[in-house]
Amino acid sequence: MKTLQFLALVLTALALVPGGAHLLALPNKIHMPEGSYFIAQSVYRGWAFLGIVLIGAILANATLTFVMRGHRGFVFALVALLGLVATLAIFFAFTYPANQATNNWTEIPQNWEELRRQWEISHAVNACITFLGFCSLVISVLLDEK
Repeated sequence: MKTLQFLALVLTALALVPGGAHLLALPNKIHMPEGSYFIAQSVYRGWAFLGIVLIGAILANATLTFVMRGHRGFVFALVALLGLVATLAIFFAFTYPANQATNNWTEIPQNWEELRRQWEISHAVNACITFLGFCSLVISVLLDEK
């Protein structure tokens, strides 16, 4: 169980990194002019591979939640899992459509500012949810101490 807890903690922490970076960059990027914003967005090329970390975190948390049934930390493990699943749903509902509409921020549609807001806010919300999920996961591990 300790190995599984460690794996869930590490993968969830790693899943927080890109969202945290987006959240911290938001105040600097949200009002950028069109040209500057699209240049700034180019730094995220290749970040799609970080989705593997989120999938790994979801799988590790799902397994941990299943194993922790009947333990004191079960509810907190479940909250962490549900939070990570929610971030995936938010990504596909808001972030991914903005990526598609802009061809991953290489094409400038007429409503690019609306898409920027949607993209930035969805990442910020996901960072907050992932952080809360990570905290819940830590609590589940601490409550499981014997």
